[in-house]
Amino acid sequence: MGTTIRIGVIGCGFYAQNHLNAWRDLAPFGAALTAVCDVDPAKAKAAGETFGVPWYTDVKAMLATEKLDAVDIVTRQDTHRAIAETTIAHGVSTIVQKPFAPTWEDATAIVDAARKAGVWLAVHENFRFQAPLRAVRKVIDSGAIGEPSWARITFRTGFDVYKTQPYFLDEEKLVIADVGVHVLDVSRFLLGDVSRISCEIQRRNPRVKAEDDTATMLLRHESGAVSVVEATYEARRADDWFPETLLEIEGPRGSIIVTAGCKMKLTSDGKATTSDIGAPLLSWTSHPWHVSQEGAMGACRHFLDCLQRGVPAETRGEDNLKTYALVDAAYKAAAEHRAVAPVRWS
Repeated sequence: MGTTIRIGVIGCGFYAQNHLNAWRDLAPFGAALTAVCDVDPAKAKAAGETFGVPWYTDVKAMLATEKLDAVDIVTRQDTHRAIAETTIAHGVSTIVQKPFAPTWEDATAIVDAARKAGVWLAVHENFRFQAPLRAVRKVIDSGAIGEPSWARITFRTGFDVYKTQPYFLDEEKLVIADVGVHVLDVSRFLLGDVSRISCEIQRRNPRVKAEDDTATMLLRHESGAVSVVEATYEARRADDWFPETLLEIEGPRGSIIVTAGCKMKLTSDGKATTSDIGAPLLSWTSHPWHVSQEGAMGACRHFLDCLQRGVPAETRGEDNLKTYALVDAAYKAAAEHRAVAPVRWS
């Protein structure tokens, strides 16, 4: 067991339950879920009673009362900047749920605040921590297919996300900002940073306010690799694989293909092998959410380890700005009908 890290979770809504369960399960490794907070007293009380910790409806009151090493902010993105700036000002290590913030200005302000205060900051960008994607990264690192030169990374579903998150219907920006950010981060995780991006968006569901319930993106990576990144909530198929990310990656020595059910086919020097790269169900996970839930667990495990060792997270604020910049560039590319270079932050 490593150094104990006392954690407060801010936001006790739908997806926050995965964070709460993850922190509880990580107790044997040094995570101490210490307090919860939500502006909705009913949600805060329910989480406090379920997880056996004090509950609050005011972030400042929680910070003043509890001795916390870190907070995990799992609230709507329009609240992230104000909450993060408050926790950073208190010198508390801060994890922010993706999307990082509503605007580039808000996201960079959070990173600037943490840098100036010398406070550890990470973004809960969890797709890259899913067991299948970690397995793919391990194969790439082994050199089995050589340096990747082409990929297709796909998240296509018709699962009713509006049932559990009805506010999606009224968002100004939807699929790229919500799930596209995940698959864009996966493209960076597997093929490296991006020099330019093109994008076509569609609104295929008339109930949706945003112009993008579907996005098809073409990325040129700094390595020279090219990837096609797809995201939609409007696929219609009997074998819907929600919430899995499927992919194909090619290199000079072979290829990696991940298919539904977390199956990976690896071809290396003409020899093919197939393996199951899914993770076992946790006590609190359920089909079909288990893949996403396991990713949340993996992210929390990574953050705990980094906090204990005093090192930056993979998805530290500065790094996540590169993914955030891709989201902004994708929307700009769609609007201007041209390839766009993502903004660089320094």
